[in-house]
Amino acid sequence: MSDPIIRVEGLGKKYVIGHSANGQRTLRDVFSDVLSLRRSGKKLSGFGNVKSEPFWALKDVSFEVNEGEVVGIIGRNGAGKSTLLKILSRITEPTSGRVRIRGRVASLLEVGTGFHPELTGRENVFLNGAILGMSGEEIKRKFDQIVAFAEVEKFLDMPVKRYSSGMYVRLAFAVAAHLEPEILIVDEVLAVGDFEFQRRCLGKMNEVAHGGRTVLFVSHNMAAIEELCPRAILLKNGFVDRFEDSRSVVSTYLSSTHAESRWQIDAQTDREGTGSVRIAQLDLLEADSDTPVVNLRFRQSFRLRMSYESNKRLLDPRFGFALLSEKGERIFLTETIEGNLRIPVLEQGEGIFDCFVSTPNLLPGTYYLEAWIIEIANSTFADHIFRIGRIDITTDPLQPEMFAYLNDSKRGQVFLDCTWSSQESLKGVSIGG
Repeated sequence: MSDPIIRVEGLGKKYVIGHSANGQRTLRDVFSDVLSLRRSGKKLSGFGNVKSEPFWALKDVSFEVNEGEVVGIIGRNGAGKSTLLKILSRITEPTSGRVRIRGRVASLLEVGTGFHPELTGRENVFLNGAILGMSGEEIKRKFDQIVAFAEVEKFLDMPVKRYSSGMYVRLAFAVAAHLEPEILIVDEVLAVGDFEFQRRCLGKMNEVAHGGRTVLFVSHNMAAIEELCPRAILLKNGFVDRFEDSRSVVSTYLSSTHAESRWQIDAQTDREGTGSVRIAQLDLLEADSDTPVVNLRFRQSFRLRMSYESNKRLLDPRFGFALLSEKGERIFLTETIEGNLRIPVLEQGEGIFDCFVSTPNLLPGTYYLEAWIIEIANSTFADHIFRIGRIDITTDPLQPEMFAYLNDSKRGQVFLDCTWSSQESLKGVSIGG
């Protein structure tokens, strides 16, 4: 058997976290301390009473990946996924251990890195391609494919600062998706863009995965992990918890998330955003009252209440949430703009939005919420929580025989009211018994 294309041995990465013993300090306090130290003749070492402690983002991580293998990497934010990818991409150095890699590595860790807002789409294709390691000839050869994938032909000679966020992301991913390295490292590319774009991203990733290249793929989409990756690594608190077939690893990960608190947003780490507005609380309530709901019955209406804290005045923000399957697939999403609720100005302070969902046709099972607040003016997330708010939908305990068939996993996730009829009897067949 040939040597692994990636070999990680005892890998560790330590950061030093500083804590001020005096809590928050003003600029006046800092100047006062400096003057006091100068008068006393003491050195500035130890100034500020800052205590430090080590934090191991990764510790004793070891694994091997064979040539042509597609491996998923999953785990909660803070588990060490991004740190591992940065070390493998040679962006940062490990504290201990070593990594041995054979072949050229290309990393897609952040879609759009290297794009210049003043340059046109055409110019940014060449600039970004060069930053990602493509030669000029390679970019010219693939230029038409990149543009066709991004669907921005009409806007190629327009500065990208005038692009919508969707156009920007499509073009950035299209450039990165046409790299041809021996090893491709991809971090959560399926979390951006609309549904159609995500579908095409998944198709492109599937093409790469079956093209004989070695791929390390990080995603919160468990269905994509299972579909693309025969094996997966589960990282937990900087350690490799499991490394085996993806279905069993995903099952272990999902089981562990079930035991976590459902609505404690302060403890939630799977989030991103500028922080200008933050989601303070999510509550699942009865449709016609403020009574909290633990589980929903099949086709039971409900309200989702989103409480927020705004740190500054915002123009035209948009609030929204999506319902995810247990494996992270988006089943549906909704935003304030869909309910004709436009918010021209969001003032600084606190507030609440309610979203009423009438008779959802979701089959019994476990679902999760994804919630966000978008700054439309900047095309950025003010806050984006990937996975929180577990919702269990159950059958009616008083009518188990009526809903027993709904628990069959082969039925999918959505129930539709269907009526069957026949226009004429079939010869030799009795219709309707």
